[in-house]
Amino acid sequence: MKTFRIIVATIVIILLTALFVLPADLVSNLPQQLASTQLVPAVLALHFVVVAFLLVLTFVFGRIYCSIICPLGIFQDIFIRLHTRFKRNRFHFTQSLNWVRYPVLVAFVALVVAGFTSWAALIEPYSAFGRMAHSLSALSLWFVGVPTFVVVALFAWFGGRLYCNSICPVGTFLGLLSRFSLFKHHIDVSKCNGCQRCARNCKASCIDPKAHRIDYSRCVTCFDCIDNCREGAIHYGVVPKASAPDHAASAGNSRRAFLSLASLVAVSTIANAQEKKGDGGLADIIDKREPVRKARITPPGSISWRHLQQHCTACQLCVNACKNQVLRPSADLSRWMTPYSSFDKGWCRPECTACGDVCPTDAIQPFTREEKTAIHTGHAVWSGRSCVANHEGKCDNCARHCPTGAISMMAKRPTDPKSFKIPVVNRELCIGCGACEYVCPARPLSAIHVEGHEVHQVN
Repeated sequence: MKTFRIIVATIVIILLTALFVLPADLVSNLPQQLASTQLVPAVLALHFVVVAFLLVLTFVFGRIYCSIICPLGIFQDIFIRLHTRFKRNRFHFTQSLNWVRYPVLVAFVALVVAGFTSWAALIEPYSAFGRMAHSLSALSLWFVGVPTFVVVALFAWFGGRLYCNSICPVGTFLGLLSRFSLFKHHIDVSKCNGCQRCARNCKASCIDPKAHRIDYSRCVTCFDCIDNCREGAIHYGVVPKASAPDHAASAGNSRRAFLSLASLVAVSTIANAQEKKGDGGLADIIDKREPVRKARITPPGSISWRHLQQHCTACQLCVNACKNQVLRPSADLSRWMTPYSSFDKGWCRPECTACGDVCPTDAIQPFTREEKTAIHTGHAVWSGRSCVANHEGKCDNCARHCPTGAISMMAKRPTDPKSFKIPVVNRELCIGCGACEYVCPARPLSAIHVEGHEVHQVN
Protein backbone atom coordinates (compact mmCIF):
# COMPACT_ATOMS: atom_id res chain seq x y z
CA MET A 1 0.00 0.00 0.00
CA LYS A 2 2.81 2.41 0.83
CA THR A 3 4.59 1.65 -2.44
CA PHE A 4 1.37 2.26 -4.35
CA ARG A 5 0.86 5.56 -2.52
CA ILE A 6 4.38 6.74 -3.35
CA ILE A 7 4.04 5.85 -7.04
CA VAL A 8 0.69 7.64 -7.39
CA ALA A 9 1.88 10.68 -5.42
CA THR A 10 5.02 10.92 -7.56
CA ILE A 11 3.02 10.87 -10.78
CA VAL A 12 0.54 13.44 -9.45
CA ILE A 13 3.11 15.99 -8.32
CA ILE A 14 5.15 15.67 -11.52
CA LEU A 15 2.07 16.26 -13.68
CA LEU A 16 0.73 19.14 -11.57
CA THR A 17 4.15 20.81 -11.39
CA ALA A 18 4.44 20.53 -15.18
CA LEU A 19 1.03 22.16 -15.46
CA PHE A 20 2.31 25.28 -13.70
CA VAL A 21 5.88 25.54 -15.00
CA LEU A 22 5.64 24.38 -18.62
CA PRO A 23 3.98 26.23 -21.51
CA ALA A 24 0.37 25.23 -21.96
CA ASP A 25 0.93 23.78 -25.44
CA LEU A 26 3.45 21.28 -24.01
CA VAL A 27 1.09 19.91 -21.37
CA SER A 28 -1.45 17.18 -22.07
CA ASN A 29 -5.03 17.13 -20.83
CA LEU A 30 -4.21 14.73 -17.97
CA PRO A 31 -2.62 17.36 -15.66
CA GLN A 32 -5.58 19.65 -16.31
CA GLN A 33 -7.94 16.85 -15.31
CA LEU A 34 -5.92 16.36 -12.11
CA ALA A 35 -6.33 20.05 -11.33
CA SER A 36 -10.09 19.59 -11.61
CA THR A 37 -9.99 16.81 -9.00
CA GLN A 38 -8.74 19.17 -6.27
CA LEU A 39 -11.43 19.61 -3.62
CA VAL A 40 -11.82 23.39 -3.35
CA PRO A 41 -11.70 24.04 -7.14
CA ALA A 42 -14.26 21.26 -7.62
CA VAL A 43 -16.57 22.83 -5.01
CA LEU A 44 -16.29 26.30 -6.55
CA ALA A 45 -16.91 24.91 -10.02
CA LEU A 46 -19.90 22.91 -8.73
CA HIS A 47 -18.42 19.68 -10.08
CA PHE A 48 -20.67 17.51 -7.95
CA VAL A 49 -19.38 14.22 -9.36
CA VAL A 50 -15.79 15.09 -8.40
CA VAL A 51 -16.83 16.32 -4.95
CA ALA A 52 -18.90 13.19 -4.34
CA PHE A 53 -15.98 11.00 -5.43
CA LEU A 54 -13.57 12.73 -3.01
CA LEU A 55 -16.05 12.48 -0.14
CA VAL A 56 -16.66 8.78 -0.78
CA LEU A 57 -12.89 8.26 -1.07
CA THR A 58 -12.44 9.81 2.36
CA PHE A 59 -15.32 7.93 3.95
CA VAL A 60 -13.85 4.64 2.71
CA PHE A 61 -10.07 5.09 2.96
CA GLY A 62 -9.59 8.05 5.31
CA ARG A 63 -7.52 11.12 4.41
CA ILE A 64 -5.72 9.42 1.53
CA TYR A 65 -6.53 12.53 -0.55
CA CYS A 66 -3.88 14.42 1.44
CA SER A 67 -1.24 11.81 0.58
CA ILE A 68 -1.80 11.08 -3.12
CA ILE A 69 -3.93 13.85 -4.65
CA CYS A 70 -3.12 17.11 -2.85
CA PRO A 71 0.09 18.59 -4.37
CA LEU A 72 0.92 20.61 -1.26
CA GLY A 73 0.62 17.50 0.90
CA ILE A 74 2.97 15.60 -1.41
CA PHE A 75 5.34 18.59 -1.43
CA GLN A 76 5.48 18.45 2.37
CA ASP A 77 6.18 14.71 2.26
CA ILE A 78 9.26 15.45 0.16
CA PHE A 79 10.75 17.71 2.83
CA ILE A 80 9.75 15.33 5.60
CA ARG A 81 11.52 12.52 3.77
CA LEU A 82 14.63 14.65 3.24
CA HIS A 83 14.79 15.55 6.93
CA THR A 84 14.31 11.90 7.90
CA ARG A 85 17.60 11.12 6.16
CA PHE A 86 19.33 13.36 8.69
CA LYS A 87 17.25 12.55 11.76
CA ARG A 88 15.19 9.41 12.20
CA ASN A 89 12.52 8.63 14.78
CA ARG A 90 12.05 12.36 15.44
CA PHE A 91 8.27 12.64 15.89
CA HIS A 92 6.14 12.14 18.96
CA PHE A 93 2.45 12.24 19.80
CA THR A 94 0.96 15.70 20.30
CA GLN A 95 -2.55 16.83 21.08
CA SER A 96 -4.58 18.21 18.21
CA LEU A 97 -4.61 22.02 17.97
CA ASN A 98 -8.37 22.22 17.60
CA TRP A 99 -8.38 25.80 18.91
CA VAL A 100 -6.46 26.73 15.74
CA ARG A 101 -7.70 24.40 13.02
CA TYR A 102 -11.46 24.86 13.45
CA PRO A 103 -11.45 28.70 13.67
CA VAL A 104 -9.23 28.75 10.56
CA LEU A 105 -11.72 26.51 8.74
CA VAL A 106 -14.63 28.75 9.75
CA ALA A 107 -12.72 31.88 8.65
CA PHE A 108 -11.86 30.23 5.32
CA VAL A 109 -15.49 29.35 4.59
CA ALA A 110 -16.63 32.84 5.66
CA LEU A 111 -14.17 34.51 3.27
CA VAL A 112 -15.27 32.30 0.37
CA VAL A 113 -18.96 32.95 1.06
CA ALA A 114 -18.27 36.70 1.33
CA GLY A 115 -16.59 36.67 -2.09
CA PHE A 116 -13.00 37.13 -0.91
CA THR A 117 -11.90 33.84 -2.44
CA SER A 118 -8.43 35.02 -3.46
CA TRP A 119 -7.67 35.94 0.17
CA ALA A 120 -9.03 32.65 1.46
CA ALA A 121 -6.94 30.84 -1.15
CA LEU A 122 -3.74 31.98 0.57
CA ILE A 123 -4.00 28.85 2.72
CA GLU A 124 -5.87 26.61 0.25
CA PRO A 125 -3.39 23.81 -0.63
CA TYR A 126 -3.85 23.54 -4.41
CA SER A 127 -3.69 27.30 -4.99
CA ALA A 128 -0.75 27.71 -2.61
CA PHE A 129 1.18 25.05 -4.51
CA GLY A 130 0.27 26.70 -7.82
CA ARG A 131 1.58 30.08 -6.69
CA MET A 132 4.80 28.50 -5.42
CA ALA A 133 5.44 26.66 -8.67
CA HIS A 134 4.48 29.63 -10.82
CA SER A 135 6.63 32.09 -8.88
CA LEU A 136 9.67 29.83 -9.17
CA SER A 137 9.17 29.16 -12.88
CA ALA A 138 7.97 32.52 -14.20
CA LEU A 139 9.53 34.74 -11.52
CA SER A 140 6.07 36.17 -10.96
CA LEU A 141 4.23 36.58 -7.66
CA TRP A 142 7.53 35.90 -5.90
CA PHE A 143 6.43 38.06 -2.97
CA VAL A 144 3.66 35.51 -2.30
CA GLY A 145 5.03 32.28 -3.75
CA VAL A 146 8.48 32.40 -2.15
CA PRO A 147 7.22 33.13 1.42
CA THR A 148 4.64 30.35 0.99
CA PHE A 149 7.38 27.97 -0.15
CA VAL A 150 9.54 28.87 2.85
CA VAL A 151 6.73 28.64 5.41
CA VAL A 152 5.37 25.31 4.18
CA ALA A 153 8.87 23.84 3.82
CA LEU A 154 9.80 24.88 7.37
CA PHE A 155 6.54 23.46 8.75
CA ALA A 156 7.27 20.15 7.00
CA TRP A 157 10.95 20.08 7.95
CA PHE A 158 10.42 20.65 11.66
CA GLY A 159 6.77 19.70 12.25
CA GLY A 160 5.89 17.03 9.71
CA ARG A 161 2.25 17.43 8.70
CA LEU A 162 1.69 20.26 11.19
CA TYR A 163 0.56 22.65 8.43
CA CYS A 164 -1.98 20.13 7.13
CA ASN A 165 -3.39 19.43 10.57
CA SER A 166 -3.43 22.95 11.98
CA ILE A 167 -3.85 25.46 9.15
CA CYS A 168 -5.02 23.75 5.95
CA PRO A 169 -8.84 24.05 5.71
CA VAL A 170 -9.07 21.07 3.37
CA GLY A 171 -7.15 18.91 5.83
CA THR A 172 -9.40 19.99 8.70
CA PHE A 173 -12.57 19.33 6.72
CA LEU A 174 -11.45 15.92 5.53
CA GLY A 175 -10.29 15.16 9.06
CA LEU A 176 -13.85 15.55 10.29
CA LEU A 177 -14.99 12.97 7.74
CA SER A 178 -12.10 10.55 8.22
CA ARG A 179 -13.18 9.91 11.81
CA PHE A 180 -15.95 7.80 10.28
CA SER A 181 -13.96 6.12 7.49
CA LEU A 182 -14.42 2.43 6.85
CA PHE A 183 -10.73 1.55 6.57
CA LYS A 184 -8.41 2.81 9.29
CA HIS A 185 -5.10 2.03 10.92
CA HIS A 186 -5.51 0.15 14.18
CA ILE A 187 -3.13 -1.24 16.79
CA ASP A 188 -3.15 -4.87 17.90
CA VAL A 189 -2.43 -4.50 21.61
CA SER A 190 -1.53 -8.18 21.93
CA LYS A 191 1.40 -7.74 19.52
CA CYS A 192 2.55 -4.25 20.57
CA ASN A 193 5.74 -4.28 22.68
CA GLY A 194 5.63 -0.55 23.49
CA CYS A 195 8.69 0.43 21.43
CA GLN A 196 6.90 3.56 20.17
CA ARG A 197 8.54 3.37 16.72
CA CYS A 198 5.13 3.98 15.16
CA ALA A 199 4.68 7.28 17.02
CA ARG A 200 8.27 8.37 16.42
CA ASN A 201 7.80 7.91 12.67
CA CYS A 202 4.26 9.33 12.39
CA LYS A 203 4.57 12.59 10.42
CA ALA A 204 1.08 13.59 11.58
CA SER A 205 2.00 13.05 15.27
CA CYS A 206 -1.37 11.38 15.71
CA ILE A 207 -0.41 8.03 17.35
CA ASP A 208 -0.58 7.85 21.15
CA PRO A 209 1.52 4.73 21.86
CA LYS A 210 0.76 4.67 25.58
CA ALA A 211 -2.98 4.63 25.08
CA HIS A 212 -2.72 2.61 21.84
CA ARG A 213 -4.91 5.24 20.22
CA ILE A 214 -4.82 6.95 16.81
CA ASP A 215 -6.32 10.36 16.08
CA TYR A 216 -8.02 9.56 12.76
CA SER A 217 -8.81 13.21 12.07
CA ARG A 218 -5.08 13.85 11.61
CA CYS A 219 -3.97 10.54 10.07
CA VAL A 220 -3.13 11.06 6.38
CA THR A 221 -2.94 7.33 5.58
CA CYS A 222 0.75 7.39 4.67
CA PHE A 223 1.44 3.83 5.99
CA ASP A 224 4.73 4.91 7.61
CA CYS A 225 3.63 3.43 10.93
CA ILE A 226 3.05 0.03 9.38
CA ASP A 227 6.38 0.20 7.60
CA ASN A 228 8.23 0.93 10.85
CA CYS A 229 6.45 -1.53 13.15
CA ARG A 230 8.75 -4.53 13.62
CA GLU A 231 6.13 -6.54 15.46
CA GLY A 232 3.41 -6.24 12.81
CA ALA A 233 1.12 -4.71 15.43
CA ILE A 234 -0.41 -2.03 13.19
CA HIS A 235 -2.80 -2.92 10.41
CA TYR A 236 -4.91 -1.04 7.90
CA GLY A 237 -8.46 -2.23 7.35
CA VAL A 238 -11.85 -2.39 8.99
CA VAL A 239 -11.33 -1.76 12.71
CA PRO A 240 -12.28 -4.92 14.63
CA LYS A 241 -14.00 -5.00 17.99
CA ALA A 242 -11.69 -4.62 20.95
CA SER A 243 -12.09 -8.27 21.95
CA ALA A 244 -11.81 -9.71 18.47
CA PRO A 245 -8.43 -10.90 17.16
CA ASP A 246 -6.95 -8.98 14.28
CA HIS A 247 -6.23 -11.22 11.31
CA ALA A 248 -5.02 -8.50 8.92
CA ALA A 249 -1.88 -9.36 7.06
CA SER A 250 1.19 -7.63 8.41
CA ALA A 251 3.17 -5.42 6.13
CA GLY A 252 6.69 -6.29 5.11
CA ASN A 253 9.69 -4.41 6.42
CA SER A 254 11.26 -3.77 3.04
CA ARG A 255 12.93 -0.44 2.53
CA ARG A 256 11.66 1.78 -0.30
CA ALA A 257 13.21 4.98 -1.49
CA PHE A 258 10.97 7.97 -1.89
CA LEU A 259 11.64 9.86 -5.14
CA SER A 260 12.77 13.33 -4.18
CA LEU A 261 10.96 15.89 -6.30
CA ALA A 262 11.83 19.06 -4.44
CA SER A 263 14.39 19.79 -7.12
CA LEU A 264 11.65 19.53 -9.74
CA VAL A 265 9.89 22.57 -8.32
CA ALA A 266 13.08 24.53 -7.71
CA VAL A 267 15.10 23.53 -10.77
CA SER A 268 12.36 23.42 -13.41
CA THR A 269 12.48 27.19 -13.81
CA ILE A 270 11.39 27.55 -17.38
CA ALA A 271 11.23 31.32 -17.75
CA ASN A 272 8.77 32.86 -20.16
CA ALA A 273 10.38 34.19 -23.32
CA GLN A 274 11.16 37.89 -23.02
CA GLU A 275 11.04 40.18 -26.02
CA LYS A 276 14.33 41.86 -26.86
CA LYS A 277 14.37 45.60 -26.30
CA GLY A 278 15.60 46.95 -29.59
CA ASP A 279 14.84 47.16 -33.28
CA GLY A 280 18.35 46.67 -34.64
CA GLY A 281 19.25 50.33 -34.24
CA LEU A 282 21.14 52.20 -31.56
CA ALA A 283 18.20 53.93 -29.89
CA ASP A 284 16.62 52.40 -26.81
CA ILE A 285 12.96 51.47 -26.93
CA ILE A 286 10.97 52.81 -24.01
CA ASP A 287 8.88 50.22 -22.23
CA LYS A 288 5.14 50.57 -22.42
CA ARG A 289 3.31 51.45 -19.24
CA GLU A 290 -0.10 50.15 -18.34
CA PRO A 291 -2.71 52.92 -18.39
CA VAL A 292 -4.89 53.71 -15.41
CA ARG A 293 -8.24 52.20 -16.35
CA LYS A 294 -11.60 53.12 -14.90
CA ALA A 295 -12.44 49.41 -14.90
CA ARG A 296 -9.94 46.59 -15.18
CA ILE A 297 -10.37 43.93 -17.83
CA THR A 298 -11.14 40.37 -16.80
CA PRO A 299 -10.41 37.33 -18.99
CA PRO A 300 -13.00 36.18 -21.53
CA GLY A 301 -15.32 33.65 -19.94
CA SER A 302 -15.09 35.23 -16.48
CA ILE A 303 -18.50 36.93 -16.98
CA SER A 304 -17.79 39.74 -14.50
CA TRP A 305 -15.46 40.88 -11.74
CA ARG A 306 -17.97 39.65 -9.18
CA HIS A 307 -18.17 36.16 -10.68
CA LEU A 308 -14.37 35.98 -10.98
CA GLN A 309 -13.80 37.00 -7.36
CA GLN A 310 -16.36 34.53 -6.03
CA HIS A 311 -14.89 31.53 -7.87
CA CYS A 312 -11.20 32.28 -8.45
CA THR A 313 -8.69 30.73 -6.02
CA ALA A 314 -5.79 32.71 -7.52
CA CYS A 315 -3.87 29.55 -8.37
CA GLN A 316 -2.28 31.37 -11.36
CA LEU A 317 -2.90 28.46 -13.72
CA CYS A 318 -4.52 30.76 -16.29
CA VAL A 319 -1.62 33.23 -15.97
CA ASN A 320 0.83 30.44 -16.77
CA ALA A 321 -1.32 29.20 -19.66
CA CYS A 322 -1.62 32.64 -21.29
CA LYS A 323 0.75 32.41 -24.27
CA ASN A 324 0.47 36.10 -25.06
CA GLN A 325 1.45 37.34 -21.55
CA VAL A 326 -1.85 39.18 -21.22
CA LEU A 327 -3.04 37.81 -17.88
CA ARG A 328 -1.35 38.81 -14.65
CA PRO A 329 -2.28 38.79 -10.93
CA SER A 330 -3.81 41.92 -9.46
CA ALA A 331 -1.94 43.82 -6.75
CA ASP A 332 -5.13 45.63 -5.73
CA LEU A 333 -5.93 44.61 -2.14
CA SER A 334 -9.63 44.29 -2.88
CA ARG A 335 -8.91 41.94 -5.81
CA TRP A 336 -5.58 40.60 -4.70
CA MET A 337 -3.96 38.00 -7.00
CA THR A 338 -7.13 37.75 -9.11
CA PRO A 339 -6.09 37.62 -12.80
CA TYR A 340 -6.79 40.57 -15.06
CA SER A 341 -5.78 41.54 -18.62
CA SER A 342 -3.06 43.99 -19.59
CA PHE A 343 -1.72 44.67 -23.08
CA ASP A 344 1.77 46.07 -22.64
CA LYS A 345 3.37 42.71 -23.57
CA GLY A 346 0.78 41.19 -25.88
CA TRP A 347 -2.88 41.12 -26.81
CA CYS A 348 -5.71 38.63 -26.35
CA ARG A 349 -5.88 36.79 -29.66
CA PRO A 350 -9.37 35.67 -30.74
CA GLU A 351 -8.19 32.15 -31.55
CA CYS A 352 -6.77 31.50 -28.06
CA THR A 353 -8.94 29.66 -25.52
CA ALA A 354 -6.19 28.62 -23.07
CA CYS A 355 -7.45 30.39 -19.92
CA GLY A 356 -10.92 28.87 -20.20
CA ASP A 357 -9.49 25.45 -20.97
CA VAL A 358 -7.32 25.22 -17.84
CA CYS A 359 -9.42 26.93 -15.14
CA PRO A 360 -10.43 24.22 -12.62
CA THR A 361 -13.07 26.29 -10.80
CA ASP A 362 -15.07 27.72 -13.73
CA ALA A 363 -14.08 31.20 -12.57
CA ILE A 364 -13.19 31.43 -16.26
CA GLN A 365 -15.78 29.35 -18.02
CA PRO A 366 -14.72 27.36 -21.11
CA PHE A 367 -15.43 28.93 -24.49
CA THR A 368 -14.80 28.11 -28.14
CA ARG A 369 -13.00 30.30 -30.66
CA GLU A 370 -16.31 31.23 -32.21
CA GLU A 371 -17.80 32.16 -28.83
CA LYS A 372 -14.78 34.28 -27.90
CA THR A 373 -15.33 36.67 -30.81
CA ALA A 374 -18.77 37.45 -29.39
CA ILE A 375 -17.54 38.24 -25.85
CA HIS A 376 -16.96 41.96 -25.27
CA THR A 377 -14.62 42.28 -22.29
CA GLY A 378 -14.10 46.00 -22.89
CA HIS A 379 -13.92 48.71 -25.51
CA ALA A 380 -11.14 50.84 -27.00
CA VAL A 381 -10.82 54.53 -26.17
CA TRP A 382 -8.68 56.89 -28.31
CA SER A 383 -6.65 59.81 -26.99
CA GLY A 384 -5.42 62.32 -29.56
CA ARG A 385 -2.73 63.94 -27.45
CA SER A 386 -0.08 61.29 -28.03
CA CYS A 387 -1.42 59.76 -31.25
CA VAL A 388 1.10 59.81 -34.11
CA ALA A 389 -1.67 59.96 -36.69
CA ASN A 390 -3.16 63.03 -35.05
CA HIS A 391 0.10 64.97 -35.38
CA GLU A 392 1.93 63.43 -38.32
CA GLY A 393 -0.74 61.49 -40.21
CA LYS A 394 1.53 58.54 -40.89
CA CYS A 395 0.15 55.79 -38.62
CA ASP A 396 -2.76 53.40 -38.93
CA ASN A 397 -1.42 50.51 -36.81
CA CYS A 398 -4.52 50.20 -34.66
CA ALA A 399 -6.88 50.01 -37.63
CA ARG A 400 -4.71 47.53 -39.57
CA HIS A 401 -4.36 45.15 -36.63
CA CYS A 402 -7.91 45.23 -35.27
CA PRO A 403 -9.25 41.66 -35.75
CA THR A 404 -12.90 42.72 -35.73
CA GLY A 405 -12.64 45.81 -37.96
CA ALA A 406 -13.85 48.02 -35.12
CA ILE A 407 -11.35 50.81 -35.90
CA SER A 408 -11.52 52.92 -39.04
CA MET A 409 -9.27 55.76 -40.17
CA MET A 410 -11.32 58.84 -40.92
CA ALA A 411 -10.36 62.40 -41.91
CA LYS A 412 -9.65 64.62 -38.93
CA ARG A 413 -11.51 67.41 -40.69
CA PRO A 414 -14.14 65.92 -43.03
CA THR A 415 -14.31 69.10 -45.09
CA ASP A 416 -10.56 69.02 -45.78
CA PRO A 417 -9.58 66.02 -47.94
CA LYS A 418 -5.88 66.62 -47.16
CA SER A 419 -6.31 66.52 -43.36
CA PHE A 420 -4.74 63.73 -41.32
CA LYS A 421 -6.75 60.58 -40.80
CA ILE A 422 -7.36 59.57 -37.20
CA PRO A 423 -8.75 56.35 -35.70
CA VAL A 424 -12.45 56.11 -34.87
CA VAL A 425 -13.72 53.24 -32.73
CA ASN A 426 -17.01 51.43 -33.33
CA ARG A 427 -17.89 50.22 -29.83
CA GLU A 428 -20.46 47.79 -31.21
CA LEU A 429 -17.70 45.82 -32.95
CA CYS A 430 -14.91 46.23 -30.38
CA ILE A 431 -14.39 43.15 -28.16
CA GLY A 432 -11.62 44.62 -25.98
CA CYS A 433 -8.87 42.28 -27.23
CA GLY A 434 -6.18 44.97 -26.79
CA ALA A 435 -4.53 44.56 -30.21
CA CYS A 436 -4.79 48.29 -30.84
CA GLU A 437 -3.27 49.17 -27.47
CA TYR A 438 -0.43 46.70 -27.92
CA VAL A 439 0.63 47.78 -31.45
CA CYS A 440 0.29 51.51 -30.81
CA PRO A 441 3.79 53.05 -31.23
CA ALA A 442 3.16 55.83 -28.68
CA ARG A 443 5.32 55.55 -25.55
CA PRO A 444 5.17 55.14 -22.60
CA LEU A 445 1.34 55.18 -22.79
CA SER A 446 -0.55 54.02 -25.85
CA ALA A 447 -2.66 56.62 -27.61
CA ILE A 448 -5.49 54.09 -27.64
CA HIS A 449 -6.32 51.85 -24.71
CA VAL A 450 -9.05 49.46 -23.58
CA GLU A 451 -11.50 50.18 -20.78
CA GLY A 452 -12.94 47.08 -19.16
CA HIS A 453 -16.57 46.13 -18.70
CA GLU A 454 -17.59 45.20 -15.17
CA VAL A 455 -20.01 42.73 -16.77
CA HIS A 456 -19.08 41.22 -20.12
CA GLN A 457 -21.39 41.83 -23.05
CA VAL A 458 -22.18 38.95 -25.40
CA ASN A 459 -23.71 39.24 -28.86
